[in-house]
Amino acid sequence: MSELTLTLRPQDQVECRACGVHCDKVVYPSACIDRSCPFVYAYQEHGHTFMGCMRKVFEVEIDVDMLREAEAHRAGFGAVKAMRHPLPMCHAEIEPCYEQRTGELGCINPEFNELPAGSPTFRVFARLS
Repeated sequence: MSELTLTLRPQDQVECRACGVHCDKVVYPSACIDRSCPFVYAYQEHGHTFMGCMRKVFEVEIDVDMLREAEAHRAGFGAVKAMRHPLPMCHAEIEPCYEQRTGELGCINPEFNELPAGSPTFRVFARLS
């Protein structure tokens, strides 16, 4: 039996395996284009335009024509697994893999579900006298 190990900042992780549910953070690449993210790059090769993330929040490079075609349908292109902590401007979600494995008490690592919301709204400091 494996021992449960939680980190100091679980919200900065991109996957949680603390229980049998196995959750991953995912991002929606189509939102990067729609939101004019400054970290999106594009290049042309073999007659196609590919896009990706300079910050490597997601590592795949996606054919823009295929993304646009998928977005024209009801289901859309969908999400890809985040490989790094999503940025505040990312359209990110938590994707549970095996929700039926959720225990009676729910998530045992609730801080993992905290998604980026921009910069902190307060600062903690200490004053020594």
